[in-house]
Amino acid sequence: MTGVLNGDISGNTNRRRGSPSPDFTDDLTCKVMLLGDSGVGKTCFLLQFKDGAFLSGAFLATVGIDFRNKVISVDGENVKLQIWDTAGQERFRSVTHAYYRDAQALLLLYDITSKTSFQNIRAWLTEVEEYAHKDVVLMLLGNKNDVSGARVIRKEDGEALAKEYGIPFLETSAKTGMNVDLAFTAVAKELKQRSNQQKDPKFQIHTYIEKQQVKNSCCKYI
Repeated sequence: MTGVLNGDISGNTNRRRGSPSPDFTDDLTCKVMLLGDSGVGKTCFLLQFKDGAFLSGAFLATVGIDFRNKVISVDGENVKLQIWDTAGQERFRSVTHAYYRDAQALLLLYDITSKTSFQNIRAWLTEVEEYAHKDVVLMLLGNKNDVSGARVIRKEDGEALAKEYGIPFLETSAKTGMNVDLAFTAVAKELKQRSNQQKDPKFQIHTYIEKQQVKNSCCKYI
């Protein structure tokens, strides 16, 4: 699916900035970006969340920036997620940089069947450090869990990398939908509690993800 370049990308983009203010018009609006090498499944991941469908077969890589909106309910309140799908190719990297400053959450994807995409996560995190605001919500996602027979990156490796950077981690599948909703819901809950004047000290995104994974695992046997 070919993306389209949206918005104004003018202005200074270097160095991490203060957190952008959420939009409180009707719903809480949060901007979420998908990052990672080309071919890790970012577009399929977005479409699975937005439409509950998997884009099978060959398709053109995203060019520049594409986005979709979806409103979800978080603790009885609506949260509007504006999700930006970015091109992973190096030639579009300068375009992607221009959008970092407005993102409140960044989901970094790698392909569990691609060693290179996993190794490049460190480079993506370096760019995040340079261009994103300092308290952006980060999450590491090992995608394509449905083809685990071709796995070259162990789940433990993903967990170790996430622990090194102090960020949440999930393995996902854009094809089956595994943990796709959980990733976005966890981010939305974190951003919602940050937007509240009185933050809930009991909410921790790492703990929430762990509990939901246990809950989902138990439900398989009911």
